[in-house]
Amino acid sequence: MKSKKTHLDELFETITKKHIYIQTHNFPDPDAIASAFGIQKILETQRIKSTICYQGKIDKGSTKLMCDKLGISIKCIDEITDMNEEDEVIIVDSQIGNANLEKVKGKITMCIDHHPSFGFAVYDFCDIRPRVGACASIIAAYFLANDLKLERNVATALMYGIKVDTANLTRGVSDLDLNMFYALYNMCDMDLINSLETSTIEFEDLDAYANAIKSIKIYDNISFANTGNHCPEPLIASIADFMMLISGVNVCVVYSIKVDGIKISVRCPKVVFDAGRLTGDALKGIGSGGGHPSMAGGFVPFKDSHVKVDELIEQIKNNFIDTVIRYEKYIG
Repeated sequence: MKSKKTHLDELFETITKKHIYIQTHNFPDPDAIASAFGIQKILETQRIKSTICYQGKIDKGSTKLMCDKLGISIKCIDEITDMNEEDEVIIVDSQIGNANLEKVKGKITMCIDHHPSFGFAVYDFCDIRPRVGACASIIAAYFLANDLKLERNVATALMYGIKVDTANLTRGVSDLDLNMFYALYNMCDMDLINSLETSTIEFEDLDAYANAIKSIKIYDNISFANTGNHCPEPLIASIADFMMLISGVNVCVVYSIKVDGIKISVRCPKVVFDAGRLTGDALKGIGSGGGHPSMAGGFVPFKDSHVKVDELIEQIKNNFIDTVIRYEKYIG
């Protein structure tokens, strides 16, 4: 009897080139980078070369240090001049349709992700598991299920990705995340991971934290905070996690005004509501949003140069408040 094809069998069958691109979401975090790095090493077992790429920049010092210490080579899309329309692209930790995914010249034919699916994108290969807390867990499972050699630097990257995206196994954790955490524990460099975890805030980040603390407003059990203009996306997310420490807050909305719109990070760690659905409903008609039950992101674009930013922010706040009230009535 022929054995059932694995995800990796299907992935390898999809690839027709000897070199492909592995694309993360914009401003990649440790989970995205670790996932891309893991896939790159898996492709090497089939003598397939790859380039990891992203748009934006890597803002956090700990993430830069992660790349340096673990030997992860990653390029900004703007630095890549030879990508063409026939090049194959696999996206990790994101999906077509996400506001945080740059459109590239190559063909996106493959996707590995742990966020809820939009449903309209068609891939030649996809492995999308929205119940999993970290994309790195999916990649780690590929190694273990296929008896592939897992080098120490790769195991360390994957472990760090899992720890960051699940907030040290306290958020959105699935059985797969737990199994991969324990499987990787003795394979990775925990001393390096501990040093990365104690280097997550840089001195210049303190201005954004200060702006958020000064601007915070609480309406019943919903908090809103402004990090200040042009705040890096990973930092917005970190501040959203920090703001959830406030007693009595069930929903936290943190935002930053960008050049082309307003970036939003949402947290509902008590899972009173589904953060992804809440964000999508609150921003419907003015922007887009989605994510996991406990954490989500959104973006509201400026539709013209005459937009009144203060009024738009008030509309965003009112939409979230109204949506929460509607949810509470439904639950009640």
